[in-house]
Amino acid sequence: MKDKCVLVTGSSSGIGKAITAKLLDLGAKVVGISRDHKKSIIQNDNYITFTFDISDLNNLEKNIKLIVKDHPEINGLVSNAGNGKFGPLENFSVDQINNFISMNLTSHLIITKSLLPHFKKIKKGDIIFIGSEAGLSGAKNGSLYCSSKFGLRGFAQSLSKDVANNNIRVCIINAGMVRTNFFDNLNFLPGDDPENAISVDDISNSVANILTLNRNTVVDEINLSPAKKVIKFKK
Repeated sequence: MKDKCVLVTGSSSGIGKAITAKLLDLGAKVVGISRDHKKSIIQNDNYITFTFDISDLNNLEKNIKLIVKDHPEINGLVSNAGNGKFGPLENFSVDQINNFISMNLTSHLIITKSLLPHFKKIKKGDIIFIGSEAGLSGAKNGSLYCSSKFGLRGFAQSLSKDVANNNIRVCIINAGMVRTNFFDNLNFLPGDDPENAISVDDISNSVANILTLNRNTVVDEINLSPAKKVIKFKK
């Protein structure tokens, strides 16, 4: 993995932090984007951090291009950052809907758009989107969240066909519930049994495996589910 330099969004917590730590342990270089790196305790000379909000779409392309200019060795992207909102659609304002889609879908498109010319120039690249089981099947009170994840999955599938001849591989990992701080501001979380949630280590291992495959092998999609799906509602 010493030949890998991967841009990871949302690298300071949850799934993104686990992926970052795994890649660093394997010898890769990681360029991490987060709104707040103070909550990350990763200390590694191969970990370079940038602090900004990817939902600020007006400045996102400029920020990504500046990162690539400073770090032309980047040859991979793990597009992970996102959040969750659930409930009846009519409970969300127009601004809330726009802001949610900007964060959970549009930002992924813009980051990818900003990196593609660089990957085509160096004639190689790996793009991994962290999707969700919500992109596979609609769920009650999930109209907003599922819309973004269905969109992300469709984007990944189309993009893969567009860049196949440029030695750029695209994969999306659709995970069920993962025991992270994702649920801190929601009214539900995985059940207490270990079998009710996916480990962040399984996701980070999946990312590492994808990146270390021979270039002639492409993994289009990975679906990860807990052994026993149980949802626990907070009181």
